[in-house]
Amino acid sequence: MTKDPLVIFTPSGKRGRVPLGTPVLTAARQLGVDLDSVCGGRGICSRCQVTPAFGSFPKHGVTVSESALSEWNGVEQRYDDIRGLPSGRRLGCQARIQGDMVIDVPPESQVHRQVVRKRAEARDIVMNPAVRLFYVEVAQPDMHDPSGDLERLRDALATQWDLPDVHIDLPVLNDMQPILRKGGWQVTCAVHFGDAAAPARIMRIWPGFHEGPIFGLAVDLGSTTIAGHLCDLQTGAVVASSGIMNPQIRFGEDLMSRVSYSMMNAGGAAEMTAAVREGMNALFRQVAQEAGIETTDILDAVFVCNPVMHHLFLGIDPFELGQAPFALASSDAMNLMARDLDLTALPPAARVYLLPCIAGHVGADAAAVALSEAPDKSEDLVLVVDVGTNAEILLGNKDKVLACSSPTGPAFEGAQISSGQRAAPGAIERVEIDEVTKEPRFKVIGSDLWSSEDGFQDSIATTGITGICGSGIIELVAEMRLAGLVDGSGLIGSAAQTGSDRCIVEGRTNSYLVWDGSGHGGPRITVTNRDIREIQMAKAALYSGARLLMDKFDVDKVDRVVLAGAFGAHISPKHAMVLGMIPDAPLDKVTSAGNAAGTGARIALLNRDARAEIEATVRAIHKIETAIEPRFQEHFVNASAIPNSVEPFPILNSLVTLPELSFNQPSGAGEASGGRRKRRRG
Repeated sequence: MTKDPLVIFTPSGKRGRVPLGTPVLTAARQLGVDLDSVCGGRGICSRCQVTPAFGSFPKHGVTVSESALSEWNGVEQRYDDIRGLPSGRRLGCQARIQGDMVIDVPPESQVHRQVVRKRAEARDIVMNPAVRLFYVEVAQPDMHDPSGDLERLRDALATQWDLPDVHIDLPVLNDMQPILRKGGWQVTCAVHFGDAAAPARIMRIWPGFHEGPIFGLAVDLGSTTIAGHLCDLQTGAVVASSGIMNPQIRFGEDLMSRVSYSMMNAGGAAEMTAAVREGMNALFRQVAQEAGIETTDILDAVFVCNPVMHHLFLGIDPFELGQAPFALASSDAMNLMARDLDLTALPPAARVYLLPCIAGHVGADAAAVALSEAPDKSEDLVLVVDVGTNAEILLGNKDKVLACSSPTGPAFEGAQISSGQRAAPGAIERVEIDEVTKEPRFKVIGSDLWSSEDGFQDSIATTGITGICGSGIIELVAEMRLAGLVDGSGLIGSAAQTGSDRCIVEGRTNSYLVWDGSGHGGPRITVTNRDIREIQMAKAALYSGARLLMDKFDVDKVDRVVLAGAFGAHISPKHAMVLGMIPDAPLDKVTSAGNAAGTGARIALLNRDARAEIEATVRAIHKIETAIEPRFQEHFVNASAIPNSVEPFPILNSLVTLPELSFNQPSGAGEASGGRRKRRRG
């Protein structure tokens, strides 16, 4: 008796015997091979392209002849004439197996194809979106079988795609009948797959075969900015990104100011909810316009945000988050519809998924960072810090993960700094100070040249020098400490104490003059002692949270540090360590993850299995509440010094030698007390 042909699929390696004449697409489905198809094998969509291999394959124990696959047919020829098939490709729905075969499924034909995020620490995102397209042929109405159009559409999805019990949203049902007739009873349905408890639902219907892309949004709703990434749900590509300032800033720059506004003003929470939703709608229209698409094509959205923003976005008064025990209304993930949240820029049936919160002060943004950076899968002990107005900190490995938050405030983003500003063209972002002359040189956003280089003035002709952004102020304070302009306690020395006439008296303290553009109508940019204090408070809060988690782990060092957040991507590891923002670690083990919260949102958008994964991960993360930990205040006091009054920082000290100074004397004193040692540049 002749055996059925053996078919081997690569790269999966899945194999099995199928009856003679079986279409490749059918064989793939029977063997559980990841081969895409929207049209259901009708030769319309071309998603099932495969590459057959011929010849001898000792590894697989087969020899494949040219006759092992059916001949090129008219459907394939028509598609090739109109759109073109790459050389050697066949349509899996048309090619039939006539003998032992080895068939390669290229990445673009895989439903769960991988998309590599473009940064050094990138992991692959396996494509498995919650919204997929299905082309069906629906039975026409019959006087002898008086079923409804919806019932026959559902029957078609069940029989042609094995999708039983599909539900439909009322706005979609309202438009269904004319679409069915326009398409000649052939339509493409966008179906949303929720969690295990939620049935699949038809979200949108197009007449005939719809081959246009469908889109989703990954949104990082921060207290300062809102960033949105528009993704193609079929390829995973980010087709547009945009951001706006959070309109709630007018109610307070930090989260507790907004909670206070809610407490002190009747209807304040509702006012802030309306503001952020209005801003969200503006962002969605903006990003759609940039991509050249209609917002009606955006069918899914994933949001990550801190707990206060989470509550205000949902329309929940954050009152309880402003007082112990900082109880969330709900920490679970949310599956909602756009119309539930007044997101009028999106179709009413568009779905919205909010990642779970970890605890009262550690939100869905921290959960997204955990999804992106996966500390729970790390062999070594990794500290992940999402630097922002409220810093979320994760410390862990595959054994356990701890989390906390620290109220760093907006100083790291240039706020509450005398010459501070948001990152924008003209803002100082990089700084070096000569250890002998005490003269600074710097770079501004929008120019690749240092201020000491020829052509710098021409390169900034359109922007000027406008202020100092967050990364700039960190480097400035650290460089001032390295150059002997600031002592360990954070005091700026006088001109006599430092030997620099850039140190000028302002009131009862000194300031350091970075740039004087007043002669040309520009600003006079200085670093004041109050600026130093703001940075000290912010960095002390950040370090204390990390050190507290290290206490809970019973360790004095971590193996590596990951700086997350859009701001974290621009921080110099050496300068962060000189300040004492992060624990002592080898500089090559301090890396940037970019906007890890936004990346986590993208992962959850493009892979619905990741949603269940992060929900389980969040349940396993242990939250440490800094407000009730007695050692937090002790660490905070120690970390207020630059870099720290008690921690030794041996790795940092092997790279640089910090001057031993104390400027705590009357400004007229000619010398700083304490010795001075020449430092080594890292």
